[in-house]
Amino acid sequence: MSAIVVRWLGRVSYADALAMQEDLVARKIVDAAEPEQLLLLEHEPVFTIGRTQDQSSLREPGALPYPVHVINRGGQATYHGPGQLVGYPILDLRARGQDLHRYLRALEDVVIATCAGLGVEAGRREGFTGVWVRGRKIASIGVGVRKWITMHGFALNVCGPLDGFAHITPCGIGGVDMTSLEREGAARVSVEEVAAAAGEAFARLEAHLPFFRAQKNGPAPN
Repeated sequence: MSAIVVRWLGRVSYADALAMQEDLVARKIVDAAEPEQLLLLEHEPVFTIGRTQDQSSLREPGALPYPVHVINRGGQATYHGPGQLVGYPILDLRARGQDLHRYLRALEDVVIATCAGLGVEAGRREGFTGVWVRGRKIASIGVGVRKWITMHGFALNVCGPLDGFAHITPCGIGGVDMTSLEREGAARVSVEEVAAAAGEAFARLEAHLPFFRAQKNGPAPN
């Protein structure tokens, strides 16, 4: 299997990034030889939520200051905006064990490694998906899968205000304290610089973690 292509796209509208993901996923479904990719980018302010009947995490949908996109990922509402690094891996889980739980943990590993490389000690919080720094949430993770091809991914808060989160209940977790790399001591680091660090972390995990290596003889072991 070819190496995953890592691409820094800069500032991209949510609608354009979603259309790009859908196109890449459709092509990968049809042709397994299409390269896997990691899209790294930044969005204009927007809220997203998974396709769920319970949308209470949006609080007052009609009063929100930014657009809302209902998308095919798991989870409740989150916010994307300037100062946040968003990563969208387009991966073929048909060759990687078809295990969503292991995939989510692998994405957390990428973010944890990225934070560590910038001097911020991050980790998991039992019972929750995402990445945390001493009880404060620094990154959200929500994925979608079509015929075992992934889309959506992770959002790591890098710098700048986090005011957008104040309009929702982030990921449906009441009282959650959102934080960023800047607030945790990684000052004067840009989103593009963090994207480079995330790309390197992803490449290292691709090379060394069993999940990221294609499984040629059936599903990956537990």
